[in-house]
Amino acid sequence: MKTSSSNQSFWKRTAVLGSVCVLSASLVAFTSAKDAAGTKAEPLRIQVSDAPLSTAARGFPSFSPIVKAVAPSVVKISVSSEAKVSQMQMPEGFDLRRFFGPGFQMPEEFQQQRGPQQRHMPKEQGVGSGIIVTKDGYILTNNHVVENASTIKVSLTDGREFNGKVIGRDPKTDVAVVKVEAKDLPAMAFADSDKIEVGDMVLAVGHPFGIGQTVTSGIVSAKGRATLGLDYEDFIQTDAAINPGNSGGALVDVEGRLIGMNTAILSRSGGNQGVGFAVPTNLARWVMESLVNTGRVERGFLGVNIQDLTPQLAQQFKMDSAKGALVSGVSPDSPAEKAGVKSGDVITDFNGKSVTDSRHLKLQVGSTTPGAAVPMNVLRDGKTVTLTVTVKELPGDKLADATPAAGNADDALHGVGVADLDQATREQLKVPSHIKGAVVASVEEDSVAYDAGLRQGDVILEINRQPVKNAEQATALCEKPATKVTLVKVWSRAGTRFIVVDESKAG
Repeated sequence: MKTSSSNQSFWKRTAVLGSVCVLSASLVAFTSAKDAAGTKAEPLRIQVSDAPLSTAARGFPSFSPIVKAVAPSVVKISVSSEAKVSQMQMPEGFDLRRFFGPGFQMPEEFQQQRGPQQRHMPKEQGVGSGIIVTKDGYILTNNHVVENASTIKVSLTDGREFNGKVIGRDPKTDVAVVKVEAKDLPAMAFADSDKIEVGDMVLAVGHPFGIGQTVTSGIVSAKGRATLGLDYEDFIQTDAAINPGNSGGALVDVEGRLIGMNTAILSRSGGNQGVGFAVPTNLARWVMESLVNTGRVERGFLGVNIQDLTPQLAQQFKMDSAKGALVSGVSPDSPAEKAGVKSGDVITDFNGKSVTDSRHLKLQVGSTTPGAAVPMNVLRDGKTVTLTVTVKELPGDKLADATPAAGNADDALHGVGVADLDQATREQLKVPSHIKGAVVASVEEDSVAYDAGLRQGDVILEINRQPVKNAEQATALCEKPATKVTLVKVWSRAGTRFIVVDESKAG
């Protein structure tokens, strides 16, 4: 490395000034060594304590013992991959980044469009983190760290390096497992992530920006976050500083136990702004064990369309709160149908755990072993019914399809035109033969129905829990309503869903 001439001049000037300072200091020391009477001054008596900081100095604990225990288990993962694109586009507005390490600047000659044989760029280098979870070399990390890797190098804090091999990846949870050939590695202990509480102190350990292992502290800011658009999300949110390169690193409690794997940040600048997310250990462990034991993730399948409850829907289904997953449809010959689940049921408990919303039910069903018979509580007409369902394996990429409530879930039939669902309409809209109802022929754009999400081509199946067979019946059920609030069940290509019609909100 060259040192510029200006830098050399700087250091030369510093050296000269340093000599002057030393000379001046010597003169001061000489003149102050004697007082005005010429007698020798008393020597300084400075108290020095070389003991390390106590673990509870002045009531504020030191995390040093925890860091010493967990640091050897957090490794640096360096990957190389061949990129086949010439430019990278970043989204505008909120920059929700999965951080992979320092960015890579392409050589200028590769910025231009090349011929078919010259479009490959040189290999890119990236840095992430990983967690040693077994003594024989299994390492937990993020899928986005290793998904395009051609080579993987795992570096330990003691200086050892190993070649890594991807055992399995699960893009739906952003979890991956890497294996190195080694023994007696410092594996980290897992905690039960379901038992953490908002406000608990946590430490984030990783390798940000490739500068070396770094530790930051914070608290659990929230639980059960869904932010990245993955199929299965249940993130722990923390304000412990997380930066590019921390992906796959450890989030530990104050006893040094792993509670999560750092995955992403929410940021305008790309750097830490106090909103970081970690995959909880219970979810990561289940995915990891599936990948190691079977080579893939086996997810459970229930066979229902579900949606979140709103206060209006909860009132219609005689519920005190909007907790649970509303069943808006049941697939024929599915585990749910065989167990006795009906459209309009609200699933409140699944396999011994409370169901807060449709996303959590999807997580609970997905993590259930196919073939297992599990209990399930549903609220039906205001009464709790206990069912037993034998979960099947998720076919293809489907699970219990979570169909969000349309718009703000306040729907009405004023301004809606309906027609019979004849054969020609069925073929045009690709409506299955078992669907019976009245097709929405038109919706006024200034109506409450339109604002709520009802659209032309939707099929009305029920009105106030009464089945609809044709347009005439749909019209009759809407005449002289007892209240301004109407519960409507509709079908569309996205599935079935319930919506609430509240004409009192019409402008």
